[in-house]
Amino acid sequence: MSARVLVGVKRVIDYAVKIRVKPDHTGVVTDGVKHSMNPFCEIAVEEAVKLKEKKLVKEVVAVSCGPQQAQGKEIDLQIISNKRMTVGFILQETIRTALAMGADRGIHVEVSGKDYETLGPLQVSKILAALAKKEEANLIILGKQAIDDDCNQTGQMTAALLDWPQGTFASEVTMDRDMLKVVREIDGGLETIKIKMPAVLTADLRLNTPRYATLPNIMKAKKKKITTVKPGDLGVDVSSRLEVLNVEEPPQRLAGVKVETVDDLVGKLKEAGKI
Repeated sequence: MSARVLVGVKRVIDYAVKIRVKPDHTGVVTDGVKHSMNPFCEIAVEEAVKLKEKKLVKEVVAVSCGPQQAQGKEIDLQIISNKRMTVGFILQETIRTALAMGADRGIHVEVSGKDYETLGPLQVSKILAALAKKEEANLIILGKQAIDDDCNQTGQMTAALLDWPQGTFASEVTMDRDMLKVVREIDGGLETIKIKMPAVLTADLRLNTPRYATLPNIMKAKKKKITTVKPGDLGVDVSSRLEVLNVEEPPQRLAGVKVETVDDLVGKLKEAGKI
């Protein structure tokens, strides 16, 4: 019951939004676009909260990195039954969502300007590793990847920096004192491993089904503490070694053609020079 869990939560463009490339091809349009918590991060939060409900951990701390956007301006957060209410600052809405799901407190790592634009898995991993030491965490749970960049690197890099064992692509997690039994999703099926805490886990899609934040819990989340720190306070340099040269939309897919018979299909393939 003495374990403390850090869970990473990333604010991304909502999965239902059509992505548009900026006219200058330096990135994608984010202004005026609906954002939400990365779906895999929601699964990570749910797993951390379930461990606490089973009295296997004592505290769940949600961590997110980003700028202090429009501080003091309240935004709408979609909740159950399409009702809406104001629940916090634009930047901190992701952390507040995690708190409403059951996390105990939040840490906002303030990264802004060019550093935020170039923030990648390595920089985030350094921040998480530093926070794990500062908070004396026993377990870090992250989504296996974010839907905006699909890097699938942060969990692995964090484990390497801390020299902790890792259980990636987890579809089932069982904790027994300081041991974790992790069922991993791999190309050939499922793999079961046992690792000793402290450790890093990354959540796969089938690990659980995240709960909806209820109205009472959303109200309680407004009173939970969010601490703001800067990478420099943690001794972390977030400068990037990578430079984005150009961002392009994928080419438009050509319209298909329906055929009635196999012979028609073969004829079309021959005309296209495919066979």
